[in-house]
Amino acid sequence: MKSGYKYMIILHILLGVYSLTGVASKFAAGEEFMSFKFILFYGLSLFGLFIYAFVWQQIIKHMPLITAYANKGVTVIWGILWGYFIFSEEITIRKIIGAVIIIAGIVLIVTADEDEGVTAVADDVGENNAK
Repeated sequence: MKSGYKYMIILHILLGVYSLTGVASKFAAGEEFMSFKFILFYGLSLFGLFIYAFVWQQIIKHMPLITAYANKGVTVIWGILWGYFIFSEEITIRKIIGAVIIIAGIVLIVTADEDEGVTAVADDVGENNAK
């Protein structure tokens, strides 16, 4: 069980890095095409996506894909936070409601996935005892 928490923490750090690629892309969009800053920010975005793709493959080896993929919704929350702290964007009630709905969906999917895992283990134990 401790291993599951470890990979969940790594997943959320990874999703934070993934969301920062959008920040780098937004900075790149504000620069003149092919200028040094454009290439720098665009390169940071691509580098972040490379790291994300590599680590994502390692994460899904250690946790159910549905659980990992459901947690990708948290990038919306990261986006709201980055928008507020980096770009001085306003946090509206609509954004908060949307974030709460996303978190509720993640919790529902992850807990349902955990319940199915417990049921599957119980079924396997029952089958072994019947033999």
